[in-house]
Amino acid sequence: MSFYIQNTPIGEHHPPYIIAELSANHNGSLKRAKLSMKAAKDSGASAVKIQSYTADTMTIDSDLPEFLIKGGLWDGYKLYDLYKEAQTPFEWHEELFRFAKEIDLTLFSSPFDETAVDMLEKLNTPAYKIASFEIVDLPLIKYIARTKKPLFMSTGMASEQEISEAIATAKQEGCEEILLFHCISSYPAPIQEANLLQMLQLKEKYGVEIGLSDHTIGNTAAIAAVSLGASAIEKHFTLSRAEKGPDSTFSMEPDELSALVSETYNASMSLGTASFDRPDIESGNIVFRRSIYFVKNLKAGHIIEDGDIRRIRPGFGLKPKYYDEVIGACLKEDVHRGQPVSWNTLGKRSSGSHT
Repeated sequence: MSFYIQNTPIGEHHPPYIIAELSANHNGSLKRAKLSMKAAKDSGASAVKIQSYTADTMTIDSDLPEFLIKGGLWDGYKLYDLYKEAQTPFEWHEELFRFAKEIDLTLFSSPFDETAVDMLEKLNTPAYKIASFEIVDLPLIKYIARTKKPLFMSTGMASEQEISEAIATAKQEGCEEILLFHCISSYPAPIQEANLLQMLQLKEKYGVEIGLSDHTIGNTAAIAAVSLGASAIEKHFTLSRAEKGPDSTFSMEPDELSALVSETYNASMSLGTASFDRPDIESGNIVFRRSIYFVKNLKAGHIIEDGDIRRIRPGFGLKPKYYDEVIGACLKEDVHRGQPVSWNTLGKRSSGSHT
């Protein structure tokens, strides 16, 4: 199931792939967009993702009630006006991809219609992402899948049937490198609603790589997701939340992104493998386990009693499980206090001894 994006592996046996989502946090400035990309790279992100749409490719300019946002972070916005403010202009894309190549940064995008896909193909995007709200747009998924490039898909709000249809559509067009993002489409999302165990169902049912598109505040959900097997984490990213923008409230800043990269990497490394074999790092500590020691000076021929031996540290004597077998044994030689018990010091057990 693992796959590569620009020579970086993505899969459960590799470090988590961390995607900094720029979204609308350029705040209408190409310069800020480029500064954000550089900051994300310097913070350790594996890639930066942008969004490719215009207000006109997303909706129509209408004042009808269903085109107005009621409640939530963007309360009172008309859909058209929100997308016009938040869009990453198409005319920026060539410069953004050029700059990404200059600083050796992986850049890809979420296209929202076929014209965006055509533009991104000309710019040789290495991958695509389907946003949660677009997972029901099967014609768009089909169009993207024909590129045969790696495809991330967010599953926020999606039913099992809708996810199945999206996966089937992509695979029918020859797209096999798919990662499903578990996602709660709430901005920000309450951590108690993260429902991370859903990722495991996605992996079991669809047999693809899984990840978390995380809208919670902080790193807790992302770290937990990696511990459950997430191969990729996506978080919104901004240079500064103080410089307000449409998505700034639930976006992380450079120092927080650095912490995310470090903490999820450590979480991934801590998983290791499931095995009862003793790790090499523990070998030196075996001598500090408990074992059986003589705690008295005793003569050859003595029948060992309870008070003659103890189960203590260090671990150079017989294992504690042999304690009852040692009781009642006859000493073959003199022993001293602090001497580890070994079979070589013991003769036959007394017939009257207890077990």
